Amino acid sequence: MAIRIIVLEPDEVLHQIAKEVTKITPNVQKLLNDMADTMYDAEGVGLAAPQVGILKRLIVVDVGDENGLIKMINPELVSSEGEQFGPEGCLSIPGINGDVRRAETVTVKGLDQDGKEITITGSGLLARCFLHEIDHLNGVIFTDIAEKVYEQIPERLGKE
Repeated sequence: MAIRIIVLEPDEVLHQIAKEVTKITPNVQKLLNDMADTMYDAEGVGLAAPQVGILKRLIVVDVGDENGLIKMINPELVSSEGEQFGPEGCLSIPGINGDVRRAETVTVKGLDQDGKEITITGSGLLARCFLHEIDHLNGVIFTDIAEKVYEQIPERLGKE
């Protein structure tokens, strides 16, 4: 188990496009495991590799549903439908939330940690999380697209 340091805004790495992973190596697998450990330690529901300073197309997501921990390499949005509007936060921008318009349901495909193709459809929080993390891979942070940005209300903080 290794906890990585989470990169904070305004670090430039958060605004760069991550590179496709062309070969799944033990280092890539270790990075995915470290990212999951880091996400759980920070009490988050998603983390993208640029948030730990690595410009590779890797995400981890766990919204506490039946899918459990999802580790995805080179995730791509296949389809989206519907609309949801609500608050988002980010481990790289502590203390700030924003109201963001996202698709209600998305289908995302990529590779799992062993290189097997996976396709996952999710709605609500899972859809929001997938889109948020894929945005990170494209150098976009939620404050770039939020309709309103505001300080997080202390009662909603995971760690007080």
